[in-house]
Amino acid sequence: MRRAGGVAGIGARRAAAIVAGLLAVAVAPGAGAAPPGVVIDHLPAATGRYVGSPSIARLPDGRLLATHDHFGPGTSEWTSAVTAVFSSADDGATWERVATIDGAFWSNLFCHAGAVWLLGPTHHHGPLVIRRSDDGGRTWTVPDGPTTGLLAEGEGHTAPMPVLEHDGRIWRGVEDASGGREWGKRYAPVVISAQLDADLLDRASWRFTPPVPRDPAWLGGRFVGWLEGNLVADADGNLLDILRVEAGPLAPGERERAAIVRVTADGTAAAFDAAHGFIDFPGGAKKFAIRRDPAPGRPVWWSLASACPPSLAGTGKPAAVRTTLVLLRSENLRDWERRTILLHHPDVARHGFQYVDWIVDGDDILAVSRTAFDDDHGGARSAHDANYLTFHRVARFRDLDAADSVVDPATLGW
Repeated sequence: MRRAGGVAGIGARRAAAIVAGLLAVAVAPGAGAAPPGVVIDHLPAATGRYVGSPSIARLPDGRLLATHDHFGPGTSEWTSAVTAVFSSADDGATWERVATIDGAFWSNLFCHAGAVWLLGPTHHHGPLVIRRSDDGGRTWTVPDGPTTGLLAEGEGHTAPMPVLEHDGRIWRGVEDASGGREWGKRYAPVVISAQLDADLLDRASWRFTPPVPRDPAWLGGRFVGWLEGNLVADADGNLLDILRVEAGPLAPGERERAAIVRVTADGTAAAFDAAHGFIDFPGGAKKFAIRRDPAPGRPVWWSLASACPPSLAGTGKPAAVRTTLVLLRSENLRDWERRTILLHHPDVARHGFQYVDWIVDGDDILAVSRTAFDDDHGGARSAHDANYLTFHRVARFRDLDAADSVVDPATLGW
């Protein structure tokens, strides 16, 4: 990439603490069981269109906005991808589709300077672009040049990752996808940033770090790739890009990992120390989002991640196990505590809660999930090829612990 010129199982002590985040019991595909949460959109598998890249934002006027792209053989994901935009005026109870964007893929929503923005490639491994909406997501600017939102040409990769505001700048992790043709191996982390008061549609406002190269010798020669990086600032203000790691199947007792890339304060360079940069991270083999708790006091970071339970270690790649959504907490961004299990389904082949994007809303978390679940049309094609976009509210999330899990952690090997 180059810059452009009611179910059951909630913990007995605080059963009401999880709202719309309920245990998904096993139901035969086609039985018509509804997925947990509020359904925002549904794409039956027979259409060849699958739900990808969920993102959520709270607009300045209080409404919620959610997006997802379409991928699969029935879509234009490889030429000019489609992203659907939904709005809710009642805190997520009901949703309406308000726009369809042509040329947006793997994109995230964020609010800034009184507007809502959408950042991501135009299609699968396409140029990186940014759009602005001044009417709550109903209409969007067109990124047809370097002063109107075209940020980088070439082959880009990302997911709906958080945007960080830090030290007078906006920061975002992306990946250069020009390193060959093989998934994972082709990706190199890049960090982009711009001044808070800059024109974000103008590519000249943005600063790009050089891509950080991978070394296949890492992790004893098992390292495949890193992707979908989260930009965070630690307690000392150091900038970190924390990435998903693909390293093949887990051995019994082994944990999923993430990688921490360090970024210079001026946003001109990034580097990785393999001796200290890999950390244990539940769900680290899949996309996860990290955000700092906005509550005052000691810094704390949270994440929602699709973790591979220890009971399934050694049965295949953890990246394919997406049926157990956990709430994670950290006080230093290196050591992560699994607080509770929010969602779970025993079938890993055709069920999944994945690519979850979320925001803090007072004492609650609001989240959207790329959900593979049963429907009246035979269910999802696979766990990966999801058929639903679902909304979830996790009430009083800071108080939750293992006793509030929707399934006994011990049954999963935790």
